[in-house]
Amino acid sequence: MIPGEYLLDAAVIELNADRTAITLEINNTGDRPIQVGSHFHFFEVNLALLFDRAAAYGMRLDIPAGTAVRIEPGEIKTVQLIPLSGSREVYGGSGLVNGELDDKKNKAASLERLQQFQKGELPCVADLKEDRKGKKKKH
Repeated sequence: MIPGEYLLDAAVIELNADRTAITLEINNTGDRPIQVGSHFHFFEVNLALLFDRAAAYGMRLDIPAGTAVRIEPGEIKTVQLIPLSGSREVYGGSGLVNGELDDKKNKAASLERLQQFQKGELPCVADLKEDRKGKKKKH
């Protein structure tokens, strides 16, 4: 073996095998290109992207880790999404979820915040933070 050498198997690797995928058509209505990374919660992407956000709840792009999809202004693109895995908790992003994806109350609250987000009434991230016991933090 040579230091730094890669020894690759000849077999083809299938990414995200056995994962349920959905296909969405997205439209960049903005005037700037938008890039979305592989593991970003697609439900919370830039508002200039128009698509069925409710269908994208709990989903990410079905692309290799560390890569991204770029959507040019005015472009309509078809993307494939797969469910986020692991702990299925999302924090940050656009501040719409900040918690467990599979919690029904959190999902309902996230969909309400989405409506505010779409109207330009962005939620204050500090208002969404909770302490470890699930109580809202005062700021």
